[in-house]
This record gives sequence, structure tokens and C-alpha cells, in this order.
Amino acid sequence: MNLDKSTKRIAKKVKAGFQGYPQITLAYFGEVEDCATQVVVSFMLEAGADAQEERFSSTGNIRKDETVQTTIVKVIERAEAKTVIEVAGVAKIK
Repeated sequence: MNLDKSTKRIAKKVKAGFQGYPQITLAYFGEVEDCATQVVVSFMLEAGADAQEERFSSTGNIRKDETVQTTIVKVIERAEAKTVIEVAGVAKIK
């Protein structure tokens, strides 16, 4: 899957808003606001359940990394996530 297609599929799920559980949350992190080098994908099966997390890293902007974005789409599909939430912006790496 190419970068443009996977980015659009993620954006479409995010735009749909809350549709129920399971839920996936995407949070991007980086040294500077315009370049995310890490993404944390959190999976929550139901309300109040503990979230399972998976982290991905890249040397460049991870939002432009075709492999990582395609992997996120696959995670969403395999988890049969009804809701995908994307945390706005890029949080500073601690």
C-alpha cells in the first residue's frame, strides 16, 4: 500500500469520530513540532480496560514513512477497531 492511500485510510477513520470499541489511539512524538519521529499506537478493547501499546520509531518524519503508516492501517484492520483517535500535534519527547 502506498503512503498516500494509507494516510487517507487513517484520516477517514479518524474523521468518523467515536463509533464504539475497540478503539485505537495514535499519538505522535518528536524533538520538534513539525517532525514526529515516534508514534504510539494504543489499543483499548472496551471502556475502562487497560490500553495495550505499541511504539514505532523512525529517523525521519514517521508520518511520511510508508512502512509505518501501512503497518498502522494493518493494526487498525486486524483489531477491527471501530474508533480511531489521533492526538493533535506532536508531543515533545521527554
